[in-house]
Amino acid sequence: MAFFLGIDGGGSKTSCLLGDETSALGSGTGAASNVVRVGEASARQSLTEAIHQACSDANIAPQQISRTCVGVAGGARKDVDDIVREIVAEIVAGEIEVVGDMVIALQAAFGDGPGVIVIAGTGSIAYGRNTNGETARSGGWGFAISDEGSGHWIGRAAVAAIMRAHDEETQTRLSESILNTWHLKDREQLVLAANGSPAPDFAALFPSVVSAAASGDTVAIRVLESAANELSGLAKTTIKRLFPEGQTVKIAMIGGVFAHSGTVREAFSKRLIAEYAEINSNIVEPVLGAVALARKIKA
Repeated sequence: MAFFLGIDGGGSKTSCLLGDETSALGSGTGAASNVVRVGEASARQSLTEAIHQACSDANIAPQQISRTCVGVAGGARKDVDDIVREIVAEIVAGEIEVVGDMVIALQAAFGDGPGVIVIAGTGSIAYGRNTNGETARSGGWGFAISDEGSGHWIGRAAVAAIMRAHDEETQTRLSESILNTWHLKDREQLVLAANGSPAPDFAALFPSVVSAAASGDTVAIRVLESAANELSGLAKTTIKRLFPEGQTVKIAMIGGVFAHSGTVREAFSKRLIAEYAEINSNIVEPVLGAVALARKIKA
């Protein structure tokens, strides 16, 4: 019997799913394994932990795995491909394919069919395919210049928003929540931390923004609605490059920002549904696409 391993190596966590030709048999999780962001040593540890956990859950030895597909940001780059392939080959047997995270996400959402996915996790990107098999992407160019609407973007926007609220003498619950998350005493420390080098973990502030928005904080709500606007903009850019005007396009949401913020989901859908219609309200799990692609790898 052949066994197939799918891996989603994200910027916040690693997800593994092990299956046979038709069924899922075991799963595993680990910390972030995006080599570009966490480095080779951390990626190796996270991938090793998640793979062994999935194998243990399925009661299958890593050497029994026939084919593996790994989806990771930057997977199309040779340097990333080489590092990830080497790490995984140290653990499992069989053929290994490394692809971009958007490739496994698109497969999970639409199989081999057309559609557009928007990923909003630690980073963000939109990626799509039309009926001719042509693909296009928008965004995902890194924290410093892109990743609009991502967890990192939201955290940075939240800090900017509370500083603006301070200048305008506007009260917001978000200030105290962010100070607590970063273990800071006051606004002066916040300014120093936000402008520090290396940059702080802005994505860690995302839960604080969601919590403040749920309590009715208008500053937090505006930040999340702005994120939705940015994400819908990525989707629209991708759609315009792939589909004729007026055509109904299937759109899927992926990642922790969508999963944990109803405000983002609702605002994102509202901005797109009038023009492009069919939006999948379920949050897609990219690791399912990785397993599906592993089953297709030619031995």
